Amino acid sequence: MAQENITIGAANQGGGDSLFAAFTKVQNNFTDLYTDDAGDVGSITATAPIARDSATGAVTISLLDDGVTHAKLEPRYTAKATSTGTGSQNLDASTATTFLLTGNVATATLTIQNMKLGQVIDIQMTGTLSSAAITLATNFSSTTINKIGATDFDTSEKNLIQVVCVDDTDAAAIINYSVGKITADTTP
Repeated sequence: MAQENITIGAANQGGGDSLFAAFTKVQNNFTDLYTDDAGDVGSITATAPIARDSATGAVTISLLDDGVTHAKLEPRYTAKATSTGTGSQNLDASTATTFLLTGNVATATLTIQNMKLGQVIDIQMTGTLSSAAITLATNFSSTTINKIGATDFDTSEKNLIQVVCVDDTDAAAIINYSVGKITADTTP
């Protein structure tokens, strides 16, 4: 049924519906709402994960698979990148979370690109590191890079540099890093 509108008229002029006629229309409108059937929701087109029951008009939304697993994460959180190059390197944090750098590293600038807030990357450096000088940089327009802890890059050891993005605002990014020496642990 179409909605029945109540003629209100001008205030206190007596030109609107009578009280009886107005409440009759109100009752008819409520009856129409309460006797709603499946035909009234026929315009809903449903595709998974939404389903419409044609008989009752009920609409169901199902989360088919809401479990976050390692396999569902982007490569930025799961992949490893390797490089045997020498000198400066671009480390794209949108493609990997772990960077294994081997080779003859003399003086290098490691430019970390595309980091996101809360992202952590690991840079493992092995190979010939004698007298290497490593500089960290980013592709943000302005970045504060803070060293955490007292351990320095050691050219006589394998090194792990762990970097975390604290703020990925392009004009005021904050990146913190720490350095650790990699030593073999023979205890089980």
